[in-house]
Amino acid sequence: MALTTRIPLPLLPVPPSWYPGHMMKFTRMLPSLLTRTDVVVEIRDSRLPLTSINKSLEGALRKWRLERGWDANDPTRRVINAAPCERLVVFNKRDLVPEWGMEPFRLAMTRKCPGQQFIFASWHKPRDIRDLNRTLVNIARKYPHTPELNVLVIGMPNVGKSTLLNALRSMGIKGKTPKAFKTSAQPGLTQAISTRLKLSIEPLIYAFDTPGVMLPFLGQGVRGAERGVKLALIAGIKEGMYDMNTLAAYLLYRLNVLDPISPAYLVLLPEGTQPIIDSEEFLTKIAQRMGMVKRGAELDLSRAAAYFVRWWREEGGLRAASPHYHLLFAANKDETNTNRENTDFTHGWGFDFEWQISPRDFTNAIDESNVASVVQLKMEECIDRYLIDSEEEDRDESNISATQRKKQLTIGEKARRRAKYEKASSSRLKNAR
Repeated sequence: MALTTRIPLPLLPVPPSWYPGHMMKFTRMLPSLLTRTDVVVEIRDSRLPLTSINKSLEGALRKWRLERGWDANDPTRRVINAAPCERLVVFNKRDLVPEWGMEPFRLAMTRKCPGQQFIFASWHKPRDIRDLNRTLVNIARKYPHTPELNVLVIGMPNVGKSTLLNALRSMGIKGKTPKAFKTSAQPGLTQAISTRLKLSIEPLIYAFDTPGVMLPFLGQGVRGAERGVKLALIAGIKEGMYDMNTLAAYLLYRLNVLDPISPAYLVLLPEGTQPIIDSEEFLTKIAQRMGMVKRGAELDLSRAAAYFVRWWREEGGLRAASPHYHLLFAANKDETNTNRENTDFTHGWGFDFEWQISPRDFTNAIDESNVASVVQLKMEECIDRYLIDSEEEDRDESNISATQRKKQLTIGEKARRRAKYEKASSSRLKNAR
């Protein structure tokens, strides 16, 4: 099978703004909720471990930790340890990313983002739910004087918060337990904070489910455009805000990056088909294979795009996550592929990590442990770029949507009028005296 070495990023549209009122309401309520919270469990999507970080909640979480005694200069050190205060980051749907990248990613995140515990989980895997339940139980038992442990579950829309809580309840409560929270494949089902859900009896642990909160503005330029398409692909943005052809083009690009030798989508095409870069060519082949024709005997590429995206969401994601070895290790084990050492090519893990594999990397990847070290370094570089980009976006005052800018102007105008009215009222009172 041929190796795809140059994979161009498709043109992407400007990201839409989707920030309903219930999301803004929860963001405002978060600081007061944290005063009654012992453990924050932030759910992220394993396929988008960086994109599914909600930066708009970071300020409240940082303040909560400082108020509970964590050192402002050393996030791993706690000065006052009178009550539980832990932040767990759970990367849900781990069965949808290749296993070879999980441990290098966890080590990279631990190094770059200290003070947080990183856990991979999937509600499909009882062992993962059992481990997460045990983690919460151990935190509760560290503080025997605390009568109950209150857990707040937060995250972006459609990352699996409610589903994971249902699984935790079933694992922590003996006997048959009814499904506590409604779940949906579409984002935005949970729009209010839930009542307390009991996760464990001994020790006593309660949890609150919360609405998924999107970023108020996804960003400008290529970064913002790519962020929006990624979230739309995992159904984290309301359906219909993106054209299916756009999603299909980006999905094709990502699957080529994940496996430039034998991408997962080849199962949809005739046997022997080589990897395809051009989205129109790919959708044409899909439409021909599936007999998708519209009036006038013209191939229906939009229908083919919708089919491709639906296939990935339903079963293709599992297939894309199936390789157990990183490409470097697999190539080194295969003596027929030594020609790959003579060229650079694009590779990655999940939808947030992308790097170039060079001949030097093949030299360094002697065995599986060396591959893990190489991958960790590549991931750390990606995380560094993400952190730098995030800081630039935070400093950029123009990095807000037109809707947000209009709201800011409205708020400013109201404040100006209020100040003018109060000044006039004060003057009238003085004159009356």
